[in-house]
Amino acid sequence: MNKLIIVALVAIIGMGVAYAISPYFTSSTVNEALPNSAIPLKTEDTTMKDESMMKDESMMKDESMMKDESMMKDESMMKDESMMKDESMMKDESMMKDESMMKDMQMQTYAGTFVGVGDGIHDAQGMVRTLPLNDGNNVLRLENFKATNGPDLYVYLSTDNKASEFVSLGKLKANNGNQNYDIPENTDLEKYSKVLIWCKAFGVLFGNADLSPQ
Repeated sequence: MNKLIIVALVAIIGMGVAYAISPYFTSSTVNEALPNSAIPLKTEDTTMKDESMMKDESMMKDESMMKDESMMKDESMMKDESMMKDESMMKDESMMKDESMMKDMQMQTYAGTFVGVGDGIHDAQGMVRTLPLNDGNNVLRLENFKATNGPDLYVYLSTDNKASEFVSLGKLKANNGNQNYDIPENTDLEKYSKVLIWCKAFGVLFGNADLSPQ
């Protein structure tokens, strides 16, 4: 009877060891394209052109205001109408600024570089960045990614390297290649600023990346 118990225990331990180490001898690759709904980020040249256009529009508005002032001096009735128009323009400009600020907040991007644990067993390399989408949400993208394979690996957004507080983005799709992960709506990327490759089964870190605003 004791021999049967010992044999059963050895078998269970053997299965556990096989489950834990078998992924280290396998590898998988996935190469996902950029999401179709990703918003193209402005280049420096485009930004400069936009600023130039804003300056031209500002000069045109100044000239228009000067003409309005001249007309105001000549006709008192037009003065009242012009003041009403100016107030309306100020309200419109204020609304446009508020909308612009909201869009800028939605389009804030973050990026980082993976660093492996460095113990010779657990490792992760490559780049990570966030991509804003047309619907206001964000995607986390791993690029040129390469990690040691392991059991039950997940992608976490975390407050620290110990996964004390985290948002799970799901299972790691492959230990090599470019891959996208949906970030839950209203996730605070200033708070959850670390990307972890985490072994959920054994609570082990394989690698992490610090997200910095771009």
